[in-house]
Amino acid sequence: MTGTTPLKIEEPPIVSTQEGITLPMLNFNEQINSVRGANYVPSTSVNNCQFWEEYDQATIDRELGYAEELGLNSIRVFLQYLVFEDQPELAVTRFDAFCSTAQRHGLSVLPVLFDDCFGPEPELGPYPEPTPGVHNSMWRRSPGISRMALSCRAQLRRYVEAYVGAFRDDARVLAWEIYNEPSSEPPTMALMNDAFDWVRQLSPAQPLTACWSGTYLSDIVNLHLYTSPSRQPDELGRIVESTESFRKPVLVTEFLGRPHKGTLKETLPLFAERGWGWYFWELMIGKTQVDLPWSQDVAEHPDGVAYQGLLYPDGRAYDAAEIELIKTYTGAPFAVTQ
Repeated sequence: MTGTTPLKIEEPPIVSTQEGITLPMLNFNEQINSVRGANYVPSTSVNNCQFWEEYDQATIDRELGYAEELGLNSIRVFLQYLVFEDQPELAVTRFDAFCSTAQRHGLSVLPVLFDDCFGPEPELGPYPEPTPGVHNSMWRRSPGISRMALSCRAQLRRYVEAYVGAFRDDARVLAWEIYNEPSSEPPTMALMNDAFDWVRQLSPAQPLTACWSGTYLSDIVNLHLYTSPSRQPDELGRIVESTESFRKPVLVTEFLGRPHKGTLKETLPLFAERGWGWYFWELMIGKTQVDLPWSQDVAEHPDGVAYQGLLYPDGRAYDAAEIELIKTYTGAPFAVTQ
């Protein structure tokens, strides 16, 4: 299929920042392996539709400041087709503003174009409050089941080309994640293949990635690790072996599921040992309610333990020990205790 050959970077290219300063990129492998990041949705948003439609700049600036204090160097965000469909120019402008805010805080950006998780159809605001007691109760797919038909391909291609075309040489963008958790259904597989082709034809400077079946089209192995090294060592061994068999740089774009599906204390040493970059899920504990367990884990989840998320909206940590642990891997200064 045209355009599905993975990107190969033989020499570190020169790239330009938005300020016009030219800097040599790190060696491709080193650049990916050095990622220390988090998934991000503003704590004031119930999902990525609200994130990009309402775009709360004050909250975003403050919370990316928290990421900077942790010493993180990258942030993963989910774009949403429906917001682009409604206001295409504004949607792209807001992503540009987000990249600039991230850059001020020392963060590159990993944008996700399509996603098959949770609710079948995205909806624009007004946005209800999240459902009490339910993890990520308002999260919706992008573009949504009704827009997967071939009759919608032209609009979806415009969406992909608008973002990638505008930022294909932009040093603020680390890579393009074409599809998050693609299902094995034919409409998803067809759209993912098409989207990889559309992006390859634009010849972006950045590598492309997708998890699961998208690995075969990707420049980077994109791993979601919800496995406890201490509780499931055999399963972990199989995952490590299969992941590294592709002989590509590895990004763990999702991990963390206290206490049974991998804690930071268990996983960060593993990533350091293997030389894998990472993004934990997620930076904030807010309206996405990721501190609550997935529905299939409710029965075994202990009371009082946050399933995911690191910081509350006021910047307080769920677990101060985790903050200090992260800083040992990012090189950020430790808090001075009196």
